[in-house]
Amino acid sequence: MTAVLEVRDLKVRFATPDGEVSAVNGVSFDVNESECVGIVGESGSGKSQLFMSVMGLLAKNGRALGSAKYRGTELVGMPVKDLNKIRGDKIAMIFQDSMTGLTPHLRIGKQMTEVLVQHKGMGEAAAVKRALEMLNLVRIPEAARRLAQYPHELSGGMRQRIMIAMALLCEPELLIADEPTTALDVTVQAQILDLMSDLKRVTKAAIVLITHDLGTVAGLCDKVQVMYGGRFMETGSVQEIFYQPAHPYTAGLLASMPRLTEGRREKLYAIPGQPPNLQRLPKACPFQERCDYVHERCVDELPLLRDVTPGHAKACHLLSLANPVSDPKAPSLKVADEARSA
Repeated sequence: MTAVLEVRDLKVRFATPDGEVSAVNGVSFDVNESECVGIVGESGSGKSQLFMSVMGLLAKNGRALGSAKYRGTELVGMPVKDLNKIRGDKIAMIFQDSMTGLTPHLRIGKQMTEVLVQHKGMGEAAAVKRALEMLNLVRIPEAARRLAQYPHELSGGMRQRIMIAMALLCEPELLIADEPTTALDVTVQAQILDLMSDLKRVTKAAIVLITHDLGTVAGLCDKVQVMYGGRFMETGSVQEIFYQPAHPYTAGLLASMPRLTEGRREKLYAIPGQPPNLQRLPKACPFQERCDYVHERCVDELPLLRDVTPGHAKACHLLSLANPVSDPKAPSLKVADEARSA
């Protein structure tokens, strides 16, 4: 498959009065054409900052190191003038807060048409026609009337649909969706996810879905990257991650999902402890302080991302995790230290 985005050893650092924050710590991955990749993990794991660095949208105190290439063109360190020719045109991003993602004092029509005028050189009439087509595509009722409205006049679900429509106006080859259903009620969430599923099928764009909701990933994505402490803990297909998780953190996330069980209630599992302080990350495995299977090697040596099977990798010293979906504390764990098996 042809890669739309190639990321290699990407790091993100923020300078603060209390010291440097290591938000992303050497991640590498590809996003291929017509593929949906889910980036999952708890809040503060580095998911959003990873892609803010790709888009060149880091805060002033942030800097990106490493490589992120769109179709072979390096994005890290690219001048803003050149980056603006790619952002919104070839690569688009849907932000999680639709109210701050839209300009409050501009009408919806103006915000949509200026994208087409700037990137595609369209005239005003052609831009309005295209904007209406996109509003209809994302199922906005009375689309022509919405163009004259301001963001505060619309519901949260409608604003989110407009954000998606704006992101798709220039038919980008890569769409990055950062928590696209945050703060929406469950009915609207389902509608937005159905819409993204349709767009994936119709537009053939590559999609990156940033979320903490594994249920969303299961219904939409092809591949999953599980992120923690600024690193990928496990990567693989949706089937491998959900049915054959190999990392204790992935197993804990899956066990934390509520399940509908027939005739009985199950106590919801919670991963003990808190995510690590990104200013003072542990020396080796970032998950060591919360892991039930921690041993000496976890404290002394950083586990690298290695293949479990072709296309399925984990960053863990465990050989295997027994029955992890149903019980992340399963006692029938095989030999924990790979060094002992060598």
